Amino acid sequence: MAANGNFCRAAATGDRLRTRAIQPMRKGNSVLRRAILIVDDHPITRAGLVHIINHEPDLMVCGEAENAAQALDLLEASRPDLLLVDITLPGKSGLELIKDVKAMHPELPMLVISMHDESLYADRLLRAGARGYITKIEGSEKLVGAVRHVLAGNIYVSDHMSAHILEMFSGGHKIAERSAIEQLSDREFEVFELLGAGLAAEQIGKRLHLSAKTVDAHRANIKRKLKIKRVSELISYAARWIADQGNPK
Repeated sequence: MAANGNFCRAAATGDRLRTRAIQPMRKGNSVLRRAILIVDDHPITRAGLVHIINHEPDLMVCGEAENAAQALDLLEASRPDLLLVDITLPGKSGLELIKDVKAMHPELPMLVISMHDESLYADRLLRAGARGYITKIEGSEKLVGAVRHVLAGNIYVSDHMSAHILEMFSGGHKIAERSAIEQLSDREFEVFELLGAGLAAEQIGKRLHLSAKTVDAHRANIKRKLKIKRVSELISYAARWIADQGNPK
């Protein structure tokens, strides 16, 4: 999407979204800075990302959203060149948002920035339509490099993840296990990962903004799809799977 016209800078304040117009920097008729729309539910994280991006001569933040609904509302108004999105959002997840944006704006590149280990999510997010994945533990220099890399039309993942993705296509047991996990919907996968991290159903509900009944339903679907009978077995399986992803052989 072209970075032209008026840009909308949005700051989340409680349940309201305050907006004001921002003009892009220009030299003659040329836009000098590429516009980034940030989607993250943590105000401090957004403030840090705004600070990093706006201090780059070729980049600028054109909008901020704290959830998927706000992001979709801001897309047309802010007309970003790139969407920088977290996975864990209140309500609709970042995975689901990426699928929606891909369907509506297939040309818009999306870069995921998350606290989650990329080995758990990166391949799923790339299949959903993202063009890159970077963890929040990386420094500002790597983040800016990832943004520019994706804006240039490339895919950004770490060297470790590149090797991991290649290994998943090399056949054998890993492919069979991966196929079983891929049966899970995006929301089910989030529940599965949090179960493996040791969170109880109530904690998962609070993290994903779901009712206890909905978490139980997801958990039942996961057991059925993975052919696991007891919750204790599911938790053990999820914990082992996560450990294997973090320590690929």
